[in-house]
Amino acid sequence: MLLRVLLSMFIVFSLNAIAQNKKVNVSYITEEIKLDAVLNEASWYKKKPATDFWQYFPTDTLKAINQTEITMLFDDHNLYLGIKVYSSGNNYIIPSLKRDFRAGGSDNITLLFDTYNDGSNAFLFGTNPDGVMREALVSGGGKELRGFTSSWDTKWESVTKQYDDYYISEWEIPLSAFKYKEGETRWRFNSYMFDTQSNERTTWIQIPQNQFIFNLAFMDDMVFEKPLGKSKTPISIIPYINTIAINDYEENKEFFELKAGGDAKISISNSLNLDITVNPDFSQVEADQVVTNLTRFEVNLPEKRQFFIENSDLFADFGNSLDANPFFSRRIGIAKNTSDTYIENDIIGGLRLSGKINTNFRVGLLNVQTKNDSENEIGGNNNTVLALQQKVFSRSNVSFLFINRQDTSNKGFITPEEKYNRVVGIDYNLANKDNSWNGKFYAHKSFTANLDSKDYSAGTRLDYSSKNWRIRASGLYIGGNFKSDLGFIRRTDIFKIDPKAEYLLFPKKGKINRHSFSVVPITVWKPEINFQLADYNIISSWNSEFNNTSRLSVSIFNRYIYLFDEFDPSFSDGTPLARDTDYNFSNIEFNFQSDTRKLFSFKVKPSIGQFFNGFKYTFDGEITYRMQPKFLFSLRARYDKIELPQPYSTNNIWLVSPRIDITFTKSLYWSTLVQYSSLQDNLGINSRLQWRFAPLSDLFLVYNDNYFTESEFAPRFRSINLKITYWLYL
Repeated sequence: MLLRVLLSMFIVFSLNAIAQNKKVNVSYITEEIKLDAVLNEASWYKKKPATDFWQYFPTDTLKAINQTEITMLFDDHNLYLGIKVYSSGNNYIIPSLKRDFRAGGSDNITLLFDTYNDGSNAFLFGTNPDGVMREALVSGGGKELRGFTSSWDTKWESVTKQYDDYYISEWEIPLSAFKYKEGETRWRFNSYMFDTQSNERTTWIQIPQNQFIFNLAFMDDMVFEKPLGKSKTPISIIPYINTIAINDYEENKEFFELKAGGDAKISISNSLNLDITVNPDFSQVEADQVVTNLTRFEVNLPEKRQFFIENSDLFADFGNSLDANPFFSRRIGIAKNTSDTYIENDIIGGLRLSGKINTNFRVGLLNVQTKNDSENEIGGNNNTVLALQQKVFSRSNVSFLFINRQDTSNKGFITPEEKYNRVVGIDYNLANKDNSWNGKFYAHKSFTANLDSKDYSAGTRLDYSSKNWRIRASGLYIGGNFKSDLGFIRRTDIFKIDPKAEYLLFPKKGKINRHSFSVVPITVWKPEINFQLADYNIISSWNSEFNNTSRLSVSIFNRYIYLFDEFDPSFSDGTPLARDTDYNFSNIEFNFQSDTRKLFSFKVKPSIGQFFNGFKYTFDGEITYRMQPKFLFSLRARYDKIELPQPYSTNNIWLVSPRIDITFTKSLYWSTLVQYSSLQDNLGINSRLQWRFAPLSDLFLVYNDNYFTESEFAPRFRSINLKITYWLYL
C-alpha cells in the first residue's frame, strides 16, 4: 500500500515537472513575412508551436478544452508571432474596438516576454478576435495588480482573422520595442487566453489559481536559433502642438493658449534608454475618477502621464504603497497655492535615464524642473530621483533610492522648511522561485531643514502562499518628522501592524468555483505619545467566485478610532467631534459582481452599520451595457447617508458618474465621462475624441466643463483644446 502511494506521488510529481519543463524554439528567417493572418509562408512550419495549454479557470489541474498554438520567428529587426486560437464557435465577446482593452469578460490572447530572465519584469502584448491590440508592462514579478501598467505604448503591428472554429492572429513586433542583452539566446515566456464560450482561462505554463494569471514566476523558455544582435532602436522625436481656450468663471478670466513641446526617446544601448521631455502637456490624459473619501486621510490616484510610465516600478516600488511611499510621481506638476488648494504647477522639462546596465543591475535617474509661480506663491523646484536595483538569488533584489527636491526660486515666500527635502533609503524585495514566499524589508531617512530627529521610516512584510493558505506578517514605523515632498505619506508618528490569514477552498462540485475566508487585524499606535493606541480595524471576510465568473463577498469591520484632532465625520461643516475622544463602531459590507461576459452586467456594494457616534448607510453600484463592439455605457453611483446625534450633523452624499464610450473604428474613439459629487460641490464633464492617424500619433479634441452645484447651479471652469502629436523616427 505504501509503495503504491509513493509510486502515485512520484508519477504526479513527474507529470507536473514535465508539464512545467517546456520550451519553444524561435527560428531565424530571411524570408519576408506578410501580415495577413493566413500563415502560409514556409517559415511558419519550421518548428513545433508552443501549445498544450492548461486551464487556470475554472480549475488549474486540467488541460485546456480549446487549445492555442503559438509559433515564433525572428530576423535581424523583428519578432514574428503566428497565433492560432481554437474556440467553440464565433460568438466572441468583444466589448470595444479601443486599444488597451481589459482582458476580463472578453475573448483575447496575451503573451508575456521576460527578456532578462529575472522573473521581475516583462513586456505584455495581446489581441482579441477582432484584432484590437493592447500592450502593457508587468513589474514586481506580477504578484500584485498595481504591477500591471497598461498606459505604456509602443509601435507594433498585427492582423487577425476569424475562421469557423478558430481565429488566427499574426504579429510583427520590432525587437527595438523590447529591452534585452545583446547576444542573448533565451527569454522567459508565457501566454494566457480567455475563452468566454467555453468559460475557460488558460495558460501555456500551468499557474495555480491562488496566483495572478500574469505572475512572472510561472514561465518557461523561448530559445532563439542564433544570438540576438544589437537592437537598432531609432531616435524617436514626438512633438506636439496644443491650442486651448479657457474660461475660468471663478477668477473671471478668459484666455487662449498655443503650446508646443515634445518628447525624445534615445537608445543608449539595447537595455538603456534616455527619455527627454520639453514643456510637456498632459491635457489629453483621461480624467481621474472622483472618489468619495470619508476618511481623515488623503487618497492616491494612479499615474497616467506617459512620461512617468516606462520603468515606473524602478522609482515607485519603494517603501509601503499605502502608508509610506517615498516617491509618488503625481506630486510632480502639482502644488498648493495660498488657499492651501492643489493646483497645476507647469513642468518646464525633464529627463529620465532608465534600464539595465547588465543582466542583474538596473538604474533609473529622473530629473524634472517645475516653473516658478509667484502669483500663487509656488516656487520652482528641481526634482531628482536616483534608483539603483541589484538582482539577488532567483527573483529577489536590493534597491537603493535617493530623492532630492530643491527650491530653485529663492523667493521670499519660501520658508526654510520648504527650501529642500531629501530622502535616502534601501529596500530588499524578496520573491522566491515559485512565488510561495514574497516580502519587503526597507529603511528610509528624510532630510529637511530644521528637522533632525524622528525622521525615519522602516517596515517589513513577509507573505507565504500555498494552494489553501495565504499568510502575511507585516508592520511599519513612520517617525513624526519623516517627510517626503515627492512621496505619498498618509500620516506620520505611527507604528502599525497588519497581518493577514486567508484560507482558500476549491469545491469539486457545485456553482461556486472557490471560497476564501480571511481575517486582517490592523492596529496603529503613536510612538511619540507613549505608544497610545490610535486605531484598529479588524476585517473579517468571506469571498467567493462562481463558475460563471460572478463574485460575492461579505466583510465585517470592527473599528476603534481615537481622535487626536477634532473631526466632522458628516463632512457637512457642522459641529465636529471633539479631539481626545474615542469611538468603537462596526459595520457590514456586501459586494456582488455579476457575470461580465453578459451584454448587461452590474456590481453592487451596500454597507450598513455604526459610524463614529452615529450611523452610516452606503449603497455603491455600477451598471454596464454594451452593444459590442462599438458602444459601451456605464453608470456608477454611490449614496452615503450619515446620521449623527445632536448637536452633530446629518448628511446625504451623492456621487453619480455616467460614462459613454464609442469606438467608431480601431483608430477613432470618443469617450465622455460625467461626474457629479455633492461632497466636492462639482459637476464635471470630460469629453475626449481621439484619432490615431498613424502609429503612436494622435489627434485629440478634449472638452472639459465644471459647475458649482451646492447653493446654485453655476459654471466654474470650461476649456476646449485641440492637440496633435506625431511620432518621428530619425
